[in-house]
Amino acid sequence: MDNETTGISPFFEHSSGGFIKFIRTVRKYLDIEGFHKVYYDVLNLFAHNRIKRLIITMPPQHGKSIGSTVMLPSYLLGLNPDLRIVTASYGSSLASKHNRYIQRIIDSENYSFIFPDTKLSSGGNTKGYVRTSQEFEIVNKNGGLLSVGRGGPLTGNVVDIIIIDDLYKNAAEANSPLLRSKIWEWYLSVVKTRLHDKSCEIIVMTRWHEEDIIGEIKRRETVIPVWELNAEYGNDEAWYELNFEALKDGVPNIFDSRAKGEPLWPERHSKKSLEAKRSLDPYIFETMYQGHPAPLTGLLYGDRFNTYSEIPSGIIKKGNYTDTADTGIDYLCSVCYDIDNKKDIYITDVVFTQEGMEITEKAVAEMLDRNQTRIAYIESNNGGRGFARNIGKAVAFAKVEWFFQSNNKESRILTNSSTVLKYVYMPDDWHLRWPEFYWNLVRYGRVFKKNKWHDAADVLTGIIEKEIVEKGNNIIKYARFH
Repeated sequence: MDNETTGISPFFEHSSGGFIKFIRTVRKYLDIEGFHKVYYDVLNLFAHNRIKRLIITMPPQHGKSIGSTVMLPSYLLGLNPDLRIVTASYGSSLASKHNRYIQRIIDSENYSFIFPDTKLSSGGNTKGYVRTSQEFEIVNKNGGLLSVGRGGPLTGNVVDIIIIDDLYKNAAEANSPLLRSKIWEWYLSVVKTRLHDKSCEIIVMTRWHEEDIIGEIKRRETVIPVWELNAEYGNDEAWYELNFEALKDGVPNIFDSRAKGEPLWPERHSKKSLEAKRSLDPYIFETMYQGHPAPLTGLLYGDRFNTYSEIPSGIIKKGNYTDTADTGIDYLCSVCYDIDNKKDIYITDVVFTQEGMEITEKAVAEMLDRNQTRIAYIESNNGGRGFARNIGKAVAFAKVEWFFQSNNKESRILTNSSTVLKYVYMPDDWHLRWPEFYWNLVRYGRVFKKNKWHDAADVLTGIIEKEIVEKGNNIIKYARFH
């Protein structure tokens, strides 16, 4: 595709000007924002067989179906009118709606100008070719398209390309174990049995549950971020995945270079409106809008944290606990807290970031001064000693202690989890103040090795060890800086 799109043109091979030019020709007034160009570029990779199996997840109302389930099959049948394509959605009426839209595109004058060999039956000499709201055949070719609702039959159909678009109508359906099981069984026993060695699959949907069809695929097969696709070859056995977060959260990549917190489509879905949705139900927002479904069972903490609206009187200590990042993808987690005379711990401020030391040192020092912290405990593992020295020189009030943590992290976190829930209090709006910190804790699972990050849980555990558990039992050595 041209350089006007994403700047990753080495990946692309062109046919009839490319997918995005096709869309602009047959649907001139369709909204095409920056992320749509990326989306269409990735669909173009699929169209030209650079990706054989593709997963794309996107928030509601961001235009995913028009790209994957209307424009893509229209384009594919223009490139190769012998293709046998199936589109599948949660209901037959929605599937038929998409099918009729595709037919109108193929019937259009602009489409015929681009792809003159792809035509549908219109009576007369083309009688005998199927054309209904669910299915059509390409005149004088072997190809066509069938649209089905989930659970629909595919008997007798050989499928070259299957396009699956939103198999779950709503959260109630996705939360039904019975329905999830039926959908997975239909995928295995109906869809997969109609595919051959060269067949291609694409799943485009909003995430609803960690055990939806994408979750089941991830449990069983290899799924690779799409930006790891090699320019020279792809892995035909693996799935490639691209997740569009409504509010940018993950690490920037060549497909999504937004700054953290930047909305995906600000003209339609502003940061303010998205944050409002998040405040109404953080779990649903993280699942549907961010594409990060969390388990509702098997969690270590879940949403059981104590909360507060105001810090009570009787504060006897203002402290901080900091764990520096172990690797470049880990988080630095620094938490300020107040302790009252009942030993309750009130979290007051957090720095939770993957930024480098040149940024985090300044951020942590400013936080310590802002909260008038008197004592800051900093783990000296993995460069923490130098970090502690620099913090000690920068702060106005806090006394900085560094120490080496030698005890097993898994054992510490699991052993102290109930004590964390008993003594730690979070602000009422902590999911808005520190969303990444929040989600790292409420999604943290009891099975230690299944968690990608341990930083937030490790710091809360460290605070409990320092302030509640017998002091000194896990400190090898420490130094003080003022």
